[in-house]
Amino acid sequence: MRFGVLGTGMVGQALAGKLVELGHEVTMGAREAGSEKAVAWAQAAGERAHEGSFADAARFGEMLVNATAGTASLDALRMAGADALAGKVLIDVANPLVFGNGLPTLSVSNDDSLGEQIQRAFPDARVVKALNTVNASVMVTPGDLPDGHNIFVCGNDDDAKREVAALLEDFGWPAGDIVDLGDISAARGTEMYLPLWLRMMGATGTAQFNIRIVRG
Repeated sequence: MRFGVLGTGMVGQALAGKLVELGHEVTMGAREAGSEKAVAWAQAAGERAHEGSFADAARFGEMLVNATAGTASLDALRMAGADALAGKVLIDVANPLVFGNGLPTLSVSNDDSLGEQIQRAFPDARVVKALNTVNASVMVTPGDLPDGHNIFVCGNDDDAKREVAALLEDFGWPAGDIVDLGDISAARGTEMYLPLWLRMMGATGTAQFNIRIVRG
């Protein structure tokens, strides 16, 4: 399958690299073609890896990944173009974190979420919020953690969520550990988890962790 990954940071590179490893063809998108990070990634990742602009990546991909900084995601997706997003599954991995003095805060929360904003702005895209509750390494190698743990998906399109869940299984997430939280409004919960995630990272001294639902 052809994937367009929007974003050249740690998350974008981890996901794009995993997709290439699984045999997919990937174009990594940046604000402009020729991004130093994207070019370096594509050269290192091999013949199935390409780079270009956000628009190039969106046009190329049959399935898309938003791995841009959350506060810049809407602008990045506008640059990608609504026509290029229409009808495609868009996996939204971003969190609306605002960095300043002290711990990051969220630019949107409680009665809205970045996932919902993206779905409203691009109603023809099939937005699925996923993978935003773990760090980049755990996203693509969940088996590195010693115990079973959960990952979440949410979105308005059930078929899109099934496609994303199948991809997560390819990443190594057991089907029973993938939890469907419902429609895209559930992104409020997964995004608001980030302040707690940051506190847990500080308390444990590592980003290599996740949570598990323990049922009674």
